[in-house]
Amino acid sequence: MIDISERAQQHFLRLLSQQGSDDLSIRLRVTSPGTAAANCELEFCEPADLAGGEWTIECAGFLFHIDGDSASWLDHATIDYEPNATGGQLNIRAPRIKGDVPGVEAGLIERVRYVLESEINPRLASHGGKVTLLEIDASGAVLLQFGGGCHGCGMVDVTLKQGVEKTLRERVPEITAVRDATDHASGEKPYYNKAEGKSAIA
Repeated sequence: MIDISERAQQHFLRLLSQQGSDDLSIRLRVTSPGTAAANCELEFCEPADLAGGEWTIECAGFLFHIDGDSASWLDHATIDYEPNATGGQLNIRAPRIKGDVPGVEAGLIERVRYVLESEINPRLASHGGKVTLLEIDASGAVLLQFGGGCHGCGMVDVTLKQGVEKTLRERVPEITAVRDATDHASGEKPYYNKAEGKSAIA
């Protein structure tokens, strides 16, 4: 069901050995499965933390538990650890956790929302921002509202044209235009202040 590489197992074993408890194991669960916001979460757990419905994999020197409700979303998933100059990177690839990508037969709204949630909002989140679909008119023009760090941001026009619109039109060719309906004058915590052109985050 899930393949945990030898390098990943050694990495988990190192982490567990640093915790000073013989009863600890690793548990993996999926949050928001079947949606564009789906994600994998790893945590240490003790026997008392287990609900009883987990799938358990016996690894080299420790137990790896998969949350029972998450198991079906992790079919063909892989976990690997890639060492690098600064330590290493744990990579979890779970192709099924977001569910099926909407096909061309899906509605325009469904496909636009999927691209916003799976590609665009994760990028904007690094600046504390997000974008929400308001409507798509009969001509195929998409109307969006920016929030968070994008609300009132001095760079929002660049974000809209070079990031959001470019990605949406590549993924959903039927789109004819992408427009911003946000009242940016009311933004309270923009990532870049328009007057100064500097980051508002210290």
